[in-house]
Amino acid sequence: MMMTASEKIAKILRADKDFIRKIEMRFSLITGKTGIMEKIIAENNRLVLDRLADLGVARGSSAKEVYDALISKIESDDNRFFEVFKRPNCNKQKDCEGVLETVKEIAKANHGFFLKKEKAIEFLNNIPPQKVMSYLGHKSVSELLKKEDLFEVYSALRFIEGNDWLNNVFFKQYETLKPIDFEERGMIVKALSEKWSVAAEGFVQKKWHNISHLKELGVVFVIPISLGISGELLRMLSLVFHYLHEIPFYSDMFKKISEVPETFASNFVSLLRGDVIDRRMSEGEKSLWLVVQRYLAKDDENEWRLFVPHINPEALHWLKAEEDLIKAGSTLNHFGKELEFWHDLDWVGDFFKDEIGNDVLVSFNLVDTVMSLVMEKELVKYLYHHEEALWNKVFIEYFSRAELEKFSKEYLLQGYFEI
Repeated sequence: MMMTASEKIAKILRADKDFIRKIEMRFSLITGKTGIMEKIIAENNRLVLDRLADLGVARGSSAKEVYDALISKIESDDNRFFEVFKRPNCNKQKDCEGVLETVKEIAKANHGFFLKKEKAIEFLNNIPPQKVMSYLGHKSVSELLKKEDLFEVYSALRFIEGNDWLNNVFFKQYETLKPIDFEERGMIVKALSEKWSVAAEGFVQKKWHNISHLKELGVVFVIPISLGISGELLRMLSLVFHYLHEIPFYSDMFKKISEVPETFASNFVSLLRGDVIDRRMSEGEKSLWLVVQRYLAKDDENEWRLFVPHINPEALHWLKAEEDLIKAGSTLNHFGKELEFWHDLDWVGDFFKDEIGNDVLVSFNLVDTVMSLVMEKELVKYLYHHEEALWNKVFIEYFSRAELEKFSKEYLLQGYFEI
């Protein structure tokens, strides 16, 4: 018996079919739009067939054959960027900076509402980062800041001082923040000095990437360390583009919560922690949706909130990052056509048979494929970027991408909304 479109979407999302049916009934009533689930599945099928044809892979191929073809495509696109950037050595600050300059131009990285430098310095004076100072051989915070870049020091806190000290000691100071401690200024995208590389090795091996960000300071940083693995440059580009969309999103949130000074600090800390509602809620006749601002599947792929209706702003930042990558290909060396392959695939995936005939879900999402390549030795295959993007796709088809962004910001702190 053939699956209905609603059942197929529920199977991909590992969600209860009744959730999908209720969305269909409720949203059709509100928007007047019908046949949306059928439209999504038809579009998914069309895109899968189209991209398989591009890859020279038959629809009846095994899950492994499809997955391997997608991995080869990533390696090929990564190599294109590698050549265009004149074979950069990611162990060198100068080479990283050259890549980042291009990224900044394409993403049009701009200003935001960030913590003032004076306040950041005050926090360091209050609770000196002993491990950072010891690593660099400085005896006081004043000596540290006289000789080091403030934003490099704050970046280094992430990979030298350790999570326990950061979250339970240093970041406790953030609970005292007021709107007056923030200012409008430009975002910063930088490659750290090579002197941090040795200290960052453990962090990079654990995270499997050498890029991170500081939402509160408007900083994206790259640690000049190469993991020596396939797809590394493409992954670096996509992550930096992603952060250049995530930071302005949170900057808008910081500005919004600054309108109510009394709750500013608690809301600010909640945003930095990435809080997500953790209680199950009963539904009335309306459709209940969570706003999930993190990839919960990273910690637990069976986390219950993944299987109930929700929107995820992270997946929206990734969608914009993928669009930037295509733009980068067009701008740099006119290979935008090759990168167009990944356009609008963030939510696309389908089932293919494994060697014993079981259905296996294969994600066509660029980020899932890049991350799977990076983790290939660990035999980890990623699916969660695709699944989160599909929840967003369902919402967007009934409303719009602009509404998705609006609802994300409006209900992020509350954690849910009903329609």
